[in-house]
Amino acid sequence: MLNAFPTPSAHTPSKIPAHKPSTFSAYARLIRLRNQSGTLLLVLPSLWALILASEGSPDLILIAIFILGAFFMRSAGVIFNDLADRSIDQKVERTKHRPLASGALTLVQAKGLASLIILLACVLVWHLNLLTIALSPIALLLAAIYPYAKRFIHIPQFILGVAFGWGSVMAWAAVRNNLDVTAWLLFASTICWAIAYDTIYALQDKEDDLKIGVKSSAILFGSYVWAGVGTFSALTIVFLGMAGWTMALGQAFYAGLAGISVFLSYQSFMLTQKHPTHVYFSMFKQHVWVGTAILIVFWIGFA
Repeated sequence: MLNAFPTPSAHTPSKIPAHKPSTFSAYARLIRLRNQSGTLLLVLPSLWALILASEGSPDLILIAIFILGAFFMRSAGVIFNDLADRSIDQKVERTKHRPLASGALTLVQAKGLASLIILLACVLVWHLNLLTIALSPIALLLAAIYPYAKRFIHIPQFILGVAFGWGSVMAWAAVRNNLDVTAWLLFASTICWAIAYDTIYALQDKEDDLKIGVKSSAILFGSYVWAGVGTFSALTIVFLGMAGWTMALGQAFYAGLAGISVFLSYQSFMLTQKHPTHVYFSMFKQHVWVGTAILIVFWIGFA
């Protein structure tokens, strides 16, 4: 009987297995643990809402809940995205090494982690008022359907904006237990902002997306991408300005908003020329600072 586990000999050199990344490392890559730009872009509109709804004095517990909730929902969202796009990701240079596309994790492992994260998010929401709890299933639904938007909608970034903006609606409800016009103006501004910055992000994959046949605003706008991004950036500023007006913010708010609009205009101008993909990614990440600047000017508007 042959030995099922032969030992190496002098005539049979042993084979040392190649290094395999740990399961923890694969999980960390699945939720983009080392890159939290998406979490910041998700939480910032919620923080805008907390600042405005509380008139410049937000509750620290609510801030902590929404920051942690944004981390959970963004983590669940990227898992949903990778589950839906695992076959597409294998064909795109930038995404082919993702854990599900490369086989580093199984579907069962990814779904298990997503379920745990959603459970933790539910525990957080349970500490909020009944209106916010009632709004929370919509956030989960939006996170689940967004990955499929690129198959059917020419501007899937709109669905992303709705999903990210829903956090601001929930944050407003958590403070005031109602939804007035200011909440919906913040919601509209977030939708427009997400379309602007995610169009820039989508420029990285434009050529691959064209080959595969998926849709994006970067493809729809074509050579007029600068105009598309510029238009939605301008609408972002308009809706933010209207939100500030409803709360009777001071002149410092409008001065700060004018400065932000200059920077967004400069970004749109940059898009009149083609750039390497790393430039688009850098421009996308700059929107974390844009969102932070908006948060600051809302706060100083109450001074």
